[in-house]
Amino acid sequence: MRGPAVVPTTPGRPELRTARERFDDLALGIVTEIDQRWQDKLGLVEYAVEDTPHIPDDWTSETVPLSSLVRGAGATPTRLVLFRRPIERRCDNRTDLEALLLTVVVEQVAELLGMDAEDVDPRYDGGD
Repeated sequence: MRGPAVVPTTPGRPELRTARERFDDLALGIVTEIDQRWQDKLGLVEYAVEDTPHIPDDWTSETVPLSSLVRGAGATPTRLVLFRRPIERRCDNRTDLEALLLTVVVEQVAELLGMDAEDVDPRYDGGD
């Protein structure tokens, strides 16, 4: 079968969102909620999603990072990057994806604030 499975209502614009767009929407919702809650203590933080991390050739760990946190200094904002593909690969369904995204974001924000992850968000469950 050729052509789209769903005919778009607006010509030139796909009717179904891509996996990347769905991931970005989910990440944005989680990040926005946590950032609003902790904005006064977080300061300026940039959030980003990249497909995969850039791993150096001499990487010795067997695990691929799910995120990266680079602390800002002065006028340079702190940068929290979520790596989409490694996160998606660890999830079987949307519920798992939501839980893992929440876990990653909460743990990074907790690291940034010097707090326990349980105190950052009551939904956090570190027992995964």
